[in-house]
Amino acid sequence: MKNPQLLDTIAILKSIPVDRLSLTESEYDFKGALPVGLVGTIVDIREDKREIFYLVEFADSDGCEFAIAYLRANEFITLQYELAAA
Repeated sequence: MKNPQLLDTIAILKSIPVDRLSLTESEYDFKGALPVGLVGTIVDIREDKREIFYLVEFADSDGCEFAIAYLRANEFITLQYELAAA
């Protein structure tokens, strides 16, 4: 599997608590966390001394951003839309 890249679409594997989010829309009720399976887009990649963090934007079906969060690679899966070339 390839490393996550800028603009990849991802789905979260673990609930992300609200205290780790930057919320941009107050109308959404997160019930304390973003749920497993929520889809987002990688919009920035930051490398710390030992770890890589991915800034993920979460938007509704109209494209309106409602939250962003830095995630570790073990907190999401990159979605694939076609088979990778051999």
